[in-house]
Amino acid sequence: AWHAVVGKGVCFDAGGLDLKSATSMHQMKFDKSGASYAAAIAYATAKLGLKINLVALLPLVENLPSGKSYKPLDIIKMYNGLTVEVHNTDAEGRLILADSLAYAEKNYHPETIIDLATLTGSIIVALGNQGAGLFTNNEDLKNKLLRVAEETGERVWPMPLWKEFYEDLKSDFADIKNLGIGRAGGAIAAAAFLSKFVEKTKWAHLDIAGTAWVQEEGPRKPYYPKGATGYSIRLVLKYLKDIAKLK
Repeated sequence: AWHAVVGKGVCFDAGGLDLKSATSMHQMKFDKSGASYAAAIAYATAKLGLKINLVALLPLVENLPSGKSYKPLDIIKMYNGLTVEVHNTDAEGRLILADSLAYAEKNYHPETIIDLATLTGSIIVALGNQGAGLFTNNEDLKNKLLRVAEETGERVWPMPLWKEFYEDLKSDFADIKNLGIGRAGGAIAAAAFLSKFVEKTKWAHLDIAGTAWVQEEGPRKPYYPKGATGYSIRLVLKYLKDIAKLK
Protein backbone atom coordinates (compact mmCIF):
# COMPACT_ATOMS: atom_id res chain seq x y z
CA ALA A 1 0.00 0.00 0.00
CA TRP A 2 1.07 3.54 -0.71
CA HIS A 3 1.25 6.50 1.64
CA ALA A 4 1.25 10.05 0.30
CA VAL A 5 2.59 13.37 1.53
CA VAL A 6 1.49 16.55 -0.22
CA GLY A 7 3.23 19.88 0.32
CA LYS A 8 2.05 23.37 -0.58
CA GLY A 9 4.71 24.87 -2.84
CA VAL A 10 3.91 28.51 -3.49
CA CYS A 11 7.46 29.62 -4.29
CA PHE A 12 6.46 33.23 -3.74
CA ASP A 13 3.03 34.47 -2.74
CA ALA A 14 2.26 38.11 -3.52
CA GLY A 15 -1.46 37.31 -3.30
CA GLY A 16 -2.13 37.55 -7.04
CA LEU A 17 -4.57 40.26 -8.16
CA ASP A 18 -5.88 40.40 -4.57
CA LEU A 19 -2.46 41.77 -3.67
CA LYS A 20 -1.04 41.41 -0.16
CA SER A 21 0.23 44.43 1.76
CA ALA A 22 4.00 44.96 1.87
CA THR A 23 4.10 43.69 5.47
CA SER A 24 2.09 40.54 4.71
CA MET A 25 4.13 39.85 1.57
CA HIS A 26 7.54 40.36 3.12
CA GLN A 27 8.29 36.76 4.16
CA MET A 28 6.31 34.95 1.49
CA LYS A 29 9.35 33.10 0.15
CA PHE A 30 8.47 30.76 3.04
CA ASP A 31 5.12 29.85 1.46
CA LYS A 32 6.85 26.86 -0.13
CA SER A 33 7.69 25.36 3.28
CA GLY A 34 5.14 22.54 2.97
CA ALA A 35 6.58 21.33 -0.36
CA SER A 36 10.15 21.66 0.93
CA TYR A 37 9.29 19.58 3.99
CA ALA A 38 7.40 16.96 1.96
CA ALA A 39 10.49 16.62 -0.27
CA ALA A 40 12.68 16.29 2.83
CA ILE A 41 10.39 13.57 4.22
CA ALA A 42 10.63 11.61 0.95
CA TYR A 43 14.42 12.04 0.89
CA ALA A 44 14.80 10.93 4.51
CA THR A 45 12.47 7.95 3.97
CA ALA A 46 14.73 6.74 1.15
CA LYS A 47 17.95 7.56 3.04
CA LEU A 48 16.79 5.65 6.13
CA GLY A 49 15.71 2.72 3.95
CA LEU A 50 12.21 2.62 5.44
CA LYS A 51 10.23 -0.33 4.12
CA ILE A 52 7.31 1.77 2.97
CA ASN A 53 5.88 2.94 -0.37
CA LEU A 54 5.81 6.72 -0.17
CA VAL A 55 4.90 9.24 -2.83
CA ALA A 56 5.45 12.98 -2.33
CA LEU A 57 3.42 15.42 -4.40
CA LEU A 58 4.84 18.93 -4.64
CA PRO A 59 2.60 21.38 -6.52
CA LEU A 60 4.85 24.36 -7.32
CA VAL A 61 3.59 27.79 -8.41
CA GLU A 62 4.12 31.50 -7.89
CA ASN A 63 1.12 33.70 -7.10
CA LEU A 64 1.89 37.03 -8.75
CA PRO A 65 -0.19 39.71 -10.47
CA SER A 66 0.15 39.70 -14.26
CA GLY A 67 -1.96 39.94 -17.40
CA LYS A 68 -2.43 36.18 -17.21
CA SER A 69 -3.32 35.95 -13.51
CA TYR A 70 -6.58 34.32 -12.51
CA LYS A 71 -9.20 36.81 -11.37
CA PRO A 72 -11.69 37.24 -8.53
CA LEU A 73 -14.93 35.35 -9.31
CA ASP A 74 -13.26 33.22 -11.98
CA ILE A 75 -14.60 29.67 -12.05
CA ILE A 76 -12.02 26.91 -12.28
CA LYS A 77 -12.63 23.24 -13.07
CA MET A 78 -10.55 21.09 -10.75
CA TYR A 79 -8.84 17.74 -11.38
CA ASN A 80 -11.68 15.78 -9.75
CA GLY A 81 -14.33 17.61 -11.82
CA LEU A 82 -15.57 19.99 -9.10
CA THR A 83 -15.91 23.63 -10.09
CA VAL A 84 -14.55 26.34 -7.77
CA GLU A 85 -15.55 29.99 -7.68
CA VAL A 86 -12.52 32.10 -6.74
CA HIS A 87 -13.54 34.58 -4.06
CA ASN A 88 -9.99 35.67 -3.35
CA THR A 89 -6.88 35.04 -5.46
CA ASP A 90 -4.82 34.95 -2.26
CA ALA A 91 -6.57 31.72 -1.26
CA GLU A 92 -4.45 29.94 -3.86
CA GLY A 93 -2.68 27.33 -1.74
CA ARG A 94 -5.84 25.34 -1.19
CA LEU A 95 -6.40 25.13 -4.97
CA ILE A 96 -3.04 23.51 -5.71
CA LEU A 97 -3.37 21.25 -2.66
CA ALA A 98 -6.88 20.21 -3.67
CA ASP A 99 -5.76 19.01 -7.10
CA SER A 100 -2.79 17.18 -5.55
CA LEU A 101 -4.98 15.45 -2.95
CA ALA A 102 -7.42 14.30 -5.63
CA TYR A 103 -4.55 13.20 -7.89
CA ALA A 104 -2.88 11.22 -5.09
CA GLU A 105 -6.12 9.45 -4.19
CA LYS A 106 -7.08 8.57 -7.76
CA ASN A 107 -3.67 7.46 -9.02
CA TYR A 108 -2.08 5.84 -5.95
CA HIS A 109 -5.05 4.71 -3.80
CA PRO A 110 -2.94 5.40 -0.71
CA GLU A 111 -3.66 4.18 2.80
CA THR A 112 -3.08 7.69 4.15
CA ILE A 113 -2.53 11.18 2.76
CA ILE A 114 -0.90 13.85 4.91
CA ASP A 115 -0.68 17.38 3.57
CA LEU A 116 1.64 20.08 4.92
CA ALA A 117 0.88 23.72 4.24
CA THR A 118 1.51 27.25 5.41
CA LEU A 119 -2.15 27.69 4.63
CA THR A 120 -3.78 30.37 6.78
CA GLY A 121 -2.99 33.33 8.98
CA SER A 122 -6.09 32.22 10.87
CA ILE A 123 -4.28 29.24 12.43
CA ILE A 124 -1.72 31.65 13.90
CA VAL A 125 -4.56 33.63 15.49
CA ALA A 126 -5.82 30.35 17.00
CA LEU A 127 -2.58 28.68 18.12
CA GLY A 128 0.10 31.35 17.95
CA ASN A 129 3.52 30.25 16.73
CA GLN A 130 3.85 27.34 19.13
CA GLY A 131 1.94 24.59 17.36
CA ALA A 132 0.35 23.47 14.09
CA GLY A 133 -3.34 22.88 13.41
CA LEU A 134 -4.35 19.28 12.77
CA PHE A 135 -7.47 18.56 10.72
CA THR A 136 -8.39 15.01 9.80
CA ASN A 137 -11.27 12.81 8.65
CA ASN A 138 -10.11 9.83 10.73
CA GLU A 139 -9.98 9.42 14.50
CA ASP A 140 -7.28 6.73 14.48
CA LEU A 141 -4.97 8.85 12.29
CA LYS A 142 -5.59 11.84 14.56
CA ASN A 143 -4.57 9.87 17.67
CA LYS A 144 -1.43 8.48 16.02
CA LEU A 145 -0.31 11.93 14.89
CA LEU A 146 -1.01 13.44 18.32
CA ARG A 147 1.14 10.73 19.91
CA VAL A 148 4.10 11.19 17.55
CA ALA A 149 3.76 14.97 17.90
CA GLU A 150 4.42 14.57 21.63
CA GLU A 151 7.36 12.24 20.96
CA THR A 152 9.01 14.54 18.42
CA GLY A 153 8.32 17.89 20.09
CA GLU A 154 6.43 19.14 17.02
CA ARG A 155 3.17 20.07 18.68
CA VAL A 156 -0.13 19.85 16.85
CA TRP A 157 -3.62 20.63 18.10
CA PRO A 158 -6.78 18.94 16.78
CA MET A 159 -9.18 21.33 15.06
CA PRO A 160 -12.82 20.69 14.06
CA LEU A 161 -14.45 20.31 10.66
CA TRP A 162 -17.95 21.49 11.64
CA LYS A 163 -20.72 21.24 9.06
CA GLU A 164 -21.54 24.97 9.25
CA PHE A 165 -18.22 25.70 7.56
CA TYR A 166 -19.27 23.56 4.58
CA GLU A 167 -22.45 25.63 4.33
CA ASP A 168 -20.31 28.78 4.10
CA LEU A 169 -18.44 27.33 1.10
CA LYS A 170 -21.58 27.02 -1.05
CA SER A 171 -21.53 29.03 -4.28
CA ASP A 172 -24.37 30.26 -6.49
CA PHE A 173 -22.33 29.67 -9.65
CA ALA A 174 -20.00 26.72 -8.94
CA ASP A 175 -19.87 23.60 -6.79
CA ILE A 176 -17.87 25.37 -4.10
CA LYS A 177 -16.11 28.66 -3.24
CA ASN A 178 -12.46 28.85 -2.25
CA LEU A 179 -13.27 31.02 0.79
CA GLY A 180 -15.77 30.95 3.65
CA ILE A 181 -17.76 33.95 4.88
CA GLY A 182 -15.68 36.62 6.58
CA ARG A 183 -12.42 36.02 8.43
CA ALA A 184 -13.73 34.04 11.40
CA GLY A 185 -12.62 30.40 11.41
CA GLY A 186 -10.56 30.81 8.25
CA ALA A 187 -8.30 27.84 9.01
CA ILE A 188 -11.35 25.59 9.43
CA ALA A 189 -12.95 26.87 6.20
CA ALA A 190 -9.69 26.14 4.32
CA ALA A 191 -9.50 22.61 5.75
CA ALA A 192 -13.19 22.02 4.97
CA PHE A 193 -12.47 23.06 1.38
CA LEU A 194 -9.57 20.57 1.15
CA SER A 195 -11.67 17.74 2.59
CA LYS A 196 -13.99 17.99 -0.44
CA PHE A 197 -11.13 16.63 -2.57
CA VAL A 198 -10.54 13.44 -0.55
CA GLU A 199 -13.31 10.90 -1.00
CA LYS A 200 -12.48 7.86 1.11
CA THR A 201 -8.79 7.92 2.05
CA LYS A 202 -7.57 8.57 5.60
CA TRP A 203 -6.37 12.16 5.38
CA ALA A 204 -4.71 14.68 7.66
CA HIS A 205 -3.99 18.34 7.00
CA LEU A 206 -1.31 20.15 9.00
CA ASP A 207 -1.58 23.94 8.86
CA ILE A 208 2.00 24.94 9.70
CA ALA A 209 1.67 28.67 8.93
CA GLY A 210 2.72 29.66 12.45
CA THR A 211 5.57 27.18 12.84
CA ALA A 212 7.25 26.71 9.44
CA TRP A 213 9.82 29.43 9.95
CA VAL A 214 11.21 31.41 12.86
CA GLN A 215 9.10 34.54 13.08
CA GLU A 216 9.55 37.29 15.65
CA GLU A 217 6.85 35.68 17.78
CA GLY A 218 8.34 32.17 17.53
CA PRO A 219 8.45 29.24 17.30
CA ARG A 220 11.39 29.07 19.68
CA LYS A 221 13.64 26.07 20.13
CA PRO A 222 17.37 26.19 20.85
CA TYR A 223 18.01 23.95 17.83
CA TYR A 224 16.17 26.15 15.29
CA PRO A 225 18.47 28.26 13.13
CA LYS A 226 17.11 31.48 11.65
CA GLY A 227 14.70 30.88 8.81
CA ALA A 228 12.97 27.56 8.11
CA THR A 229 12.32 25.20 11.02
CA GLY A 230 11.51 21.96 9.18
CA TYR A 231 8.41 21.75 11.40
CA SER A 232 6.46 18.57 10.54
CA ILE A 233 9.41 16.63 9.09
CA ARG A 234 10.23 14.82 12.35
CA LEU A 235 6.55 14.29 13.05
CA VAL A 236 5.62 12.72 9.71
CA LEU A 237 8.86 10.75 9.51
CA LYS A 238 8.22 9.19 12.92
CA TYR A 239 4.67 8.34 11.85
CA LEU A 240 6.03 6.61 8.71
CA LYS A 241 8.76 4.83 10.70
CA ASP A 242 6.14 3.42 13.05
CA ILE A 243 4.14 2.09 10.09
CA ALA A 244 7.25 0.58 8.47
CA LYS A 245 8.08 -1.23 11.74
CA LEU A 246 4.68 -2.93 11.73
CA LYS A 247 5.36 -4.55 8.34
